[in-house]
Amino acid sequence: MSLDFNFDKLKSTESSSEGMTVSALAFLGDGVYGIMVREYLTVLCMCKADKLHERSIEMVNATYQADAAKRLLPCLTNDEKNIFIRGRNAHTAHTPKNKSKSEYHAATALETLFGWLYINGKTERLKELFSAIVE
Repeated sequence: MSLDFNFDKLKSTESSSEGMTVSALAFLGDGVYGIMVREYLTVLCMCKADKLHERSIEMVNATYQADAAKRLLPCLTNDEKNIFIRGRNAHTAHTPKNKSKSEYHAATALETLFGWLYINGKTERLKELFSAIVE
């Protein structure tokens, strides 16, 4: 197995996300959002890993992400809103038992947006939106 993959080449064009499915963008966005939460908590909180993990669980779940999505929606550009809506309207195979469908779809929309921004190299915009979430 080779680890010679050039991620910069992958993200070198604005159209990197063209043809990607919503589920693929949400999958990527889930990871991006998760790492941003971990970085935020690690820098903010001087505590042990178990406490960091507990706090990250509070922020990386459908309920928190759905609330964050509602706060961000008015701040989004037209392109971002279009991606967000695509993510929200995507068909999902299942909904977690302890979450409502609306929460799960809003969280998927947020993850889709974060994946789209990341794959298109819009890291400054990601930071802006994440800052708005945690303020």
